[in-house]
Amino acid sequence: MESNRQRKVAQLIQEDLAELFRKQAADAGQSLLITVSGVRVTADLGIAKVYMSIFPPELRKNIMKEIEGNKAAYRNYIGQKMAKQVRVIPHLNFYLDTTLDDAERIEKELKGEGDNPVL
Repeated sequence: MESNRQRKVAQLIQEDLAELFRKQAADAGQSLLITVSGVRVTADLGIAKVYMSIFPPELRKNIMKEIEGNKAAYRNYIGQKMAKQVRVIPHLNFYLDTTLDDAERIEKELKGEGDNPVL
């Protein structure tokens, strides 16, 4: 079970990274949407798991590769934003959140529109 402290730190990270990715997407000039769908922080606040949704789907692989390459810069950014609130800045691990894709696929299959309709 998450403590209040874990939830607060996770919320701060989620808000700060969402703002950063929104700015980066706007600066890139592409029709790109990066959403930080959730953040989970370990009990010792040492690791933050950041779950992200990226649209359009064909850009996901390249963007995740770029995000992984810039992990240190993102941690530094979070550190500057949260410096007065936490002692140790969590290490960031990024994961692709495919929940919406899964829900859409299931919905299509239930309607009989999927690739493999159930007979």
